[in-house]
Amino acid sequence: MKKLLILIPIIVIGFYIKKQMDKKQILEKLKIDEEYYGEFGNQYLSNSHVGRLLKDPLQTFEPSKPNPNFLIGGYFHTCILEPNKLKNYKVVKATTRNTKAYKDVAGEELCLLEHEVDMIELMRDKVMENDICRDLITAGDVEYEVPMIEEMFGNMWKGKADIVNHDEKLVIDLKTTSDISKFNWSASKYNYDSQAYIYSKLFGYEFLFIVIDKKTHQIGLFDCSPDFYKRGEDKVRKASEAYDLFYKAKDFDPKQYFISKTL
Repeated sequence: MKKLLILIPIIVIGFYIKKQMDKKQILEKLKIDEEYYGEFGNQYLSNSHVGRLLKDPLQTFEPSKPNPNFLIGGYFHTCILEPNKLKNYKVVKATTRNTKAYKDVAGEELCLLEHEVDMIELMRDKVMENDICRDLITAGDVEYEVPMIEEMFGNMWKGKADIVNHDEKLVIDLKTTSDISKFNWSASKYNYDSQAYIYSKLFGYEFLFIVIDKKTHQIGLFDCSPDFYKRGEDKVRKASEAYDLFYKAKDFDPKQYFISKTL
């Protein structure tokens, strides 16, 4: 009887450690961009799926079309957080993407224009010259490009935080915008509310946006209200329900699906 009492906790602890190590190994793998955005990472839902699940669930896992705004945002992130990866971007000396000079170099590839790089580097300088922004990004116990996974509403979700500031207990996201006075509108349109909810659940910290206007270079720090998180939670819950219906239900025929509304 004494042997049994000794063995039970060893078995339980062994299972717990194995479970923790499994998650640790997953997160190490998700640190690699090719894994996070590739087949391995696609077994998890993310905020990028929310909009499609809410609007057109059948298109959820279709490849996204190249978008210059996403490319600019990505370069801005890389400038501040991972400058060693700037060499991965192709820059073309041309005034627009419709010119022969651009097409001769880029072909079908979406590339940055030289003047866009100048604009992004100026925005980086403006952010890093601001004492509060610089401290939030660099001072104390901070990590960059941190992946995390967690179950929400019966499905596994992933996220990769731009900045995790452990001293301030904040997850920080860098954003560029065309009009900072309308960032509230952008936050709803582009599902930043669901992003804030997901990341707050993944990391257990409050969520903060550091935003810079691409034209005026005005900087904004936007924290999240309870209502903002709640709107995000509602979107994530509805997105999970759509995923369950379209991708997990065995007897569901998507051809019979329709939206019913009274006008």
